[in-house]
Amino acid sequence: MKKVITFCLFAFMMILGTESVTAQNSKLEDRIEINNVASKKTEALRKFVKFTNEQRDEIYTALKAYGQAKASIKGKPENEEEDAKIEKQLDDKVKAILSDEQYERYKTYSEED
Repeated sequence: MKKVITFCLFAFMMILGTESVTAQNSKLEDRIEINNVASKKTEALRKFVKFTNEQRDEIYTALKAYGQAKASIKGKPENEEEDAKIEKQLDDKVKAILSDEQYERYKTYSEED
């Protein structure tokens, strides 16, 4: 009888462990997707805006932070104010990184995209 109870407890613990692993994997997949999107957009911007490698790294970091912020509000009800705040943060970061001429090209690219 003890063996049966022990086996049932072991099986129950395995089921609980499987669910937490699944949740961690989905977060990891989200993070990988955010990094891929930020990388692709950075490369596209680099070709259109023509910025330095240092600026490229800073733009990538800004786009990655933007993606993470968007992902954090994804499950919540639509909040236009929060969305506008995130967009403004990205715009402010990009404006601080790029020169005026580069920023104008960035705005042109963003409007087309």
